[in-house]
Amino acid sequence: QVQLVESGGGVVQAGGSLRLSCAAAGRTVSSLSMGWFRQTLGKEREFVAAFSRDGTITQYADSVKGRFTISRDNSKNTVYLQMNSLKPEDTAVYYCAAGSRYYDPQAYTNWGQGTQVTVSS
Repeated sequence: QVQLVESGGGVVQAGGSLRLSCAAAGRTVSSLSMGWFRQTLGKEREFVAAFSRDGTITQYADSVKGRFTISRDNSKNTVYLQMNSLKPEDTAVYYCAAGSRYYDPQAYTNWGQGTQVTVSS
């Protein structure tokens, strides 16, 4: 089992930036596929970004491509989501997740508690 704790959410104006962090405990992030998802009230959780276990493959939702960047720091056992050029529609609770297959949302079996991101217009 891996425990995940997100941080870095907050309120930002449209066009601004935030960096979310996901600290892992129990397993190293380099041994897992890691992803970010988001959810707004009344909607299903949606995929945002992920990378493969070896870190060589990254995948992004079309809605965030070119604006968001997923990365990890193995020495800190932490995964990041750098979010630039934020839009009001990016407002959501963001969740970090760990799993066995980066491309399969059903394969994410460990989830953090979420961090709220609010983008004001």
